[in-house]
Amino acid sequence: MKKLATDITNLLSILCLTLGVAFAQTTTVKGVITDTKSGETLPYVNVQVVGTNIGSTSDAEGRYSLTVPANKSVIKFTYIGYLSIEKNVTPGIAQTINIKMAVDALQLKEVTVRGKTSRYRNKDNPAVQLIREVIEHKEQNQMAANDYVEYEQYEKIALSLSNLSDSFKERRIFRNYQFLFVNQDSTGMGGKNLLPAYMQEKLSKVYFRKNPYTKKQWVEADRKAEFDSKFIDNDGLNAYFRRLYEDVDIYKNDISIATNLLLSPIANTAPTFYKFFIRDTVKTQTPWLVELGFVPRNKTDMLFEGKLFVTLDGNYSVQNAYLTVNKEINLNFMRDLEAKLEFEKGTDGRYHPAKTTLGMEFALGDKSGGLYGQRVVNFKNFTINQARPDSVYKGPAQENVTALLAVNKGESYWNNVRHLPLDRLERNIYRNVDTLQTIPSFRRTMDIATLLLAGYKSFGLVEVGPVNTFYSFNPVEGFRLRFGGRTTTDLSNRYFFETYAAYGFKDEKWKYFLSGTYSLNNKSVYQFPFHYIRASFQRDTKIPGQDLQFVQEDNFLLSFKRGDNNRWLYNDIFKIEYIRELANHFSYRVGFTQWNQSPAGILRYETVDNEGNVQSVPQLKNTELSLELRYAPNEQFYQGKLYRTPLINRSPIFTLRYNVGVKGFLSGQNNYHNITANIAKRFYFSQYGYADVTTEGGYIVGKNIPFPLLMIHRANQTYAYQLNSYNLMNFLEFVSDHYASVDVQYYFNGFIFNKIPLLKKLKLREVVSLKALVGGLRDENNPNKQTSVFRFPVDEQDKSISYSLGRTPYVEGSVGIANIFKLLRLDLVKRFNYLNHPGVSEWGIRARFRVDF
Repeated sequence: MKKLATDITNLLSILCLTLGVAFAQTTTVKGVITDTKSGETLPYVNVQVVGTNIGSTSDAEGRYSLTVPANKSVIKFTYIGYLSIEKNVTPGIAQTINIKMAVDALQLKEVTVRGKTSRYRNKDNPAVQLIREVIEHKEQNQMAANDYVEYEQYEKIALSLSNLSDSFKERRIFRNYQFLFVNQDSTGMGGKNLLPAYMQEKLSKVYFRKNPYTKKQWVEADRKAEFDSKFIDNDGLNAYFRRLYEDVDIYKNDISIATNLLLSPIANTAPTFYKFFIRDTVKTQTPWLVELGFVPRNKTDMLFEGKLFVTLDGNYSVQNAYLTVNKEINLNFMRDLEAKLEFEKGTDGRYHPAKTTLGMEFALGDKSGGLYGQRVVNFKNFTINQARPDSVYKGPAQENVTALLAVNKGESYWNNVRHLPLDRLERNIYRNVDTLQTIPSFRRTMDIATLLLAGYKSFGLVEVGPVNTFYSFNPVEGFRLRFGGRTTTDLSNRYFFETYAAYGFKDEKWKYFLSGTYSLNNKSVYQFPFHYIRASFQRDTKIPGQDLQFVQEDNFLLSFKRGDNNRWLYNDIFKIEYIRELANHFSYRVGFTQWNQSPAGILRYETVDNEGNVQSVPQLKNTELSLELRYAPNEQFYQGKLYRTPLINRSPIFTLRYNVGVKGFLSGQNNYHNITANIAKRFYFSQYGYADVTTEGGYIVGKNIPFPLLMIHRANQTYAYQLNSYNLMNFLEFVSDHYASVDVQYYFNGFIFNKIPLLKKLKLREVVSLKALVGGLRDENNPNKQTSVFRFPVDEQDKSISYSLGRTPYVEGSVGIANIFKLLRLDLVKRFNYLNHPGVSEWGIRARFRVDF
């Protein structure tokens, strides 16, 4: 018995030793899988231990990890469209094996041939049947399927100058800036040499409520690399980059990419515009996944290509997605795009967003330097169907609320709260931007760039400009010189002054402007939100009926006009106005204006008495009080030196104006009430483009009102296409005291031209417009029926050149080609009626510079 016990003990010892050796030889292998040629990481590659059912897949960044049993030593990498690779593993030693996979040319050729034979069909196609299941289950897989959702969101966006050559980096001008450059694998997006230029991080708590719908983002911390505000509007720059790099939500029908909407591969109409292919079934995960590839039916349309990984658990959720675009897509300046979406299963059984990465590179050409940016959004700490107090959801839906002191968090704070560590490219951006601005040569470069792009030259306390108004000419003033400037925040954050002086060599008269502004929120009067009071006096000329957008009236380029352009005004205007903007983009403006107006050129102010005698009126005096209310929810813009450049989105803009004339106060000669309302909105139609629609109406209450105080409808006699004017209407041609108008600009985004072989390579885009105006003039304000008011302007034959609208509306339309050389829009404009008026044209060609993605 003793011997038996000894034998059993020895046997157990041998067994334990054998098992120990076996376990000791279990091997952990990890690494990164990349494309041999491009160097880009390959997501969702199948990794399997040969001879077993043990396997894994690489994540969205191409990383994989696998445990190999002791008795196995070979792992295999397979990926649709690539040659399979087998690698030997050294047992018992944890090791890193990085894999470079090459494209299978034979498979690629087969795919290409199949596409050219047009054998693809939606009918009885299992890939299309699967995507329709995904579409059918979209509603239950979205966040809105829950009554309440909350989560923590961390996001970072970094931008760099990209694809810089070694010779560029080694130029003498960059001798002191070598610390800024970052080197990387030359095959990666952005090229070998990068110059980091911008960085922002944001940590938020997001609260969603289904009914009533509210999505509130409470910003707990916000940090960005900031440039000197004398050169750049940092807040506007941030808004612009966020407009380019918006959230990528695959469950929406349309996804915003660089201000354009691309159809989601799981949109309701996706099977009409995409081709779908089942590439693989991933059985190494639970639930099983189907890899579903997709490509656009037309490569130049606003569509993605890429792959989806769909769960086979009956929910048909998207677990991972990889999106890119075809090189032939009709997107401007887009050299590369890559979006990776990762989802993880929550406690409710649904897949919630885990991480979204959007990288885009913009450039003028394939080999030129560019701008590479990447936005990463990470989500965690989801809480489902837990209601919060109403105060959490209070306020407009989808509003971002920044907590107090959110921008004053230090480095130690960010090190503790970041969901993801900063990579080598991002790590030193904050410090480098601060250092860069201390280098004199960089500040000189920014100074020159500001002069060329914004038109101002800074001298510290003051800046001089805008330079494009220093010289111009017109029929009344002849050769005109102007010089002006304004103070900066270096002088004060409270007080701002602006002035200019101009002289016309033909009329031999001085014009000038002077204003003083007091900021009530201790911010620049060019920084959102406005809150200031301003007083100004201006003596200058003006064309009646010309209303420009984002352009100075004495801009040199506007000196060139068509037709008769010799009816002008001399104005002496004293104005006081109070302006207040709120954080929700509601604003109001209260003003007082007193002006004296004299006709200039061949324009005359005249009345006709009962005997028909014409009497000249040398001057019109007016006193006016005004109120403007404006609401622009979710408005985005870039604040330049002169104007805000709007970043148009889906949200409408509402504007209401009320002006009242006060007779007898400070020489005011007229009583009236002028009410106008304007609504502007962009409508998106997915693959069919979008339309900008503006409706406006106005009514003036009062009697015996002279025509300069009525609505002189916006006309355009330049050769540029103006969006908010009638491009074939002459100055002073139509006058109304009540009116309504509609303006539709429809951009097809190349939807038609993309189907024409000879045109699609040019990436041209179609645009059509329609402008209609209906209105009239009541008898008490019509000089043809009321002799006590100013008669309409007349020509050399004493015939009126101004008219009231009759029952027929004024209508003009255009068809145009946009995106010529990526920046020019050319329109053929037609005027449909009132063609018997003197000096009008039925047809015209107008051009407009339009830089758009």
